[in-house]
Amino acid sequence: MSATIITTDDLREFKLQLFKELKNLMHQTEERKLKKYLKSSEVMDLLQISPGTLQHLRLNGTLPYVKIGGLIFYEATDIQKVMDTHRIQHHSGFSK
Repeated sequence: MSATIITTDDLREFKLQLFKELKNLMHQTEERKLKKYLKSSEVMDLLQISPGTLQHLRLNGTLPYVKIGGLIFYEATDIQKVMDTHRIQHHSGFSK
């Protein structure tokens, strides 16, 4: 079995790569927080749902939307309200 020697240069390079990835993740998170309106593809990614499910949520009135031309937008606060409204909490029957 051969040993791999890690140098301080290797560690520096690893640190730079790690910081770069963390910066990208933080930027993506901040971008989501700051966006007022989301496109359909962003909502599907966020909720992990299919296009058909998203269409169903629109058509049955569960998820409000804005249509401009051929584009459909969803307000981020509306998505949060729908999630809060449909929250299910199970209370255990066990008491201490």
